[in-house]
Amino acid sequence: MTNSLKVALVQHSNSDNLDSNLEKTIQGIQQAAAKNANLIVLQELHRSLYFCQTEDVSLFDLAETIPGHSTQILGQLAKELGIVIVASLFEKRAVGLYHNTAVVLDKNGSIAGKYRKMHIPDDPGFYEKFYFTPGDLGFEPIDTSVGRLGVMICWDQWFPEAARLMAMKGAQMLIYPTAIGWDPRDSQNERIKQKEAWMIAQRAHAVSNGIPVISCNRVGYEADTSEKTEGILFWGNSFIAGSQGEILAHAREDREEVVTAMIDLQNSENVRRIWPYLRDRRIDHYQDLLKIYRD
Repeated sequence: MTNSLKVALVQHSNSDNLDSNLEKTIQGIQQAAAKNANLIVLQELHRSLYFCQTEDVSLFDLAETIPGHSTQILGQLAKELGIVIVASLFEKRAVGLYHNTAVVLDKNGSIAGKYRKMHIPDDPGFYEKFYFTPGDLGFEPIDTSVGRLGVMICWDQWFPEAARLMAMKGAQMLIYPTAIGWDPRDSQNERIKQKEAWMIAQRAHAVSNGIPVISCNRVGYEADTSEKTEGILFWGNSFIAGSQGEILAHAREDREEVVTAMIDLQNSENVRRIWPYLRDRRIDHYQDLLKIYRD
């Protein structure tokens, strides 16, 4: 483990060709490793199209076991390149039981741990509750050769409680594989508001917990095969923020990119000394957080 860590995000578009998608992912990982990245984060469900735009039982065929085909390929790549990879997979846990799962491959090729998405959205174009059982592993950081990783997935990134719980368990950074975009009918003003809200929410997690945030989104237009919506224009903008929310690296909204940044893990200690949020939490008055709503 080191105090200085080079992180990379692999942002790319997807098609219905699984082999082509995998090749893009592998090329992105190799490109990031060539830039001396130690930790490489992939976007949510990088193996396929974002299939949750429609409810179709045949799409469960995309799911795979962990360990399985993808973890074998990515694990071998992690070992060959001496890197840590955070991947996002459609996990088949058992017949009829599926999860949206992030798996971490350590630099020796082993599975360091996994996280099953806890917050599952169900909105037009994002019918994830049809496919995914809510996670049952809790908000537990994953220990790796490059540090303790607080890995969550997409919709989780809007919940400050999740980020706080990861930080309280000693996560040294928060990592979010993501698939988020615009309805093509959204106005330019609406697009700006949505994208800025997304970035602000995550940068706030960095500030209020004093640790870096790493968010990798997909990019490009994907049609809704059911033709019930206008599809999704994934907005890219993958980014890496430091422990005061400062932007260290930022990808474009309209292109495939591999972006890298150096993060200073020691800086979290320095930041928490001058902004001691954990010290000043009033847990004796937070009981109502266990309620859905205060009537």
